[in-house]
Amino acid sequence: MKRRAVVTLSLVVGACVPAGAPPAPDSTAIVQPVRKPTPAPTPSAAAVPALSGPSTFVFDGQLTQGGWIRGQAPAGTRSASLGDTALRLDAEGRFFAAFDRDAGPSQTLTARLADGRVVESPLTVSPRAWNIEHIDAARLPGGPTEAFMRIRRPELARIRAARATDHDVDGWRQAFVWPVKGRISGRFGAQRIYRGEPGSYHSGLDIAPGGGTPYVAPADGIVVLAATSPFSLEGNLLMIDHGGGLNSAFLHSDRLVVSEGQRVKQGQLLGYVGASGRTTGPHLHWSLEWQGARLDPLLFLPPQ
Repeated sequence: MKRRAVVTLSLVVGACVPAGAPPAPDSTAIVQPVRKPTPAPTPSAAAVPALSGPSTFVFDGQLTQGGWIRGQAPAGTRSASLGDTALRLDAEGRFFAAFDRDAGPSQTLTARLADGRVVESPLTVSPRAWNIEHIDAARLPGGPTEAFMRIRRPELARIRAARATDHDVDGWRQAFVWPVKGRISGRFGAQRIYRGEPGSYHSGLDIAPGGGTPYVAPADGIVVLAATSPFSLEGNLLMIDHGGGLNSAFLHSDRLVVSEGQRVKQGQLLGYVGASGRTTGPHLHWSLEWQGARLDPLLFLPPQ
């Protein structure tokens, strides 16, 4: 795996409002990124209606497809978004945001300030060279049977409900650790194309350390789903909310040792690698998702 470079960016305002002058309701400041260290956020005693902080967005992370950023919104921000997706700001205006596997080359961070101004920060998202396999055969016809979907629909409803939860937890702020180390048997984003027709891409990272190997929490969080009986595809499924709209899912476990509603700490035992559900052998499938965007777990991790 290539060593990743983390670039810390700060932004400078390209337009401002004169001191004492009433802001125009539709006034928009466009900001451009410059290379500058991100100041460490200063904790405050309590949340305030209009956030204090920097004059523009500051952030660092991986500005690439399947990547992420952590940052702080401008002082006075009432609400902020990445494109059409609202950001969840903590009491100091800090946030997590991310880019889907198929994200386009440009995104915009937008802050709406208490004084009526709007600050926009354009971002450039670099493309990735995914592992694409072209198959000289047609995809198999047909789809899931109605009998299967009667089982599957309630499972999908539980997964959607788990992802919609929003707990007061800040695991998203941590440097993630490997849940388990071992051979990488499947990479995020890999996809097959059947005579021009794309199949589903691989939505997570597969780690194969051997059946029965324990795995741990990559960051703090709250258990939002712990299957007490195997799901049809995922097997013994575990999902953790890391806060900020970010969640993890762990598939195919042999067994789980945590339960729904439990708060877990980084490095805490979660379960044991297995081959439950639909799989060809024991491994841990770990996926990360932020507000519907699927992310590459390798971009959160140090080298093994």
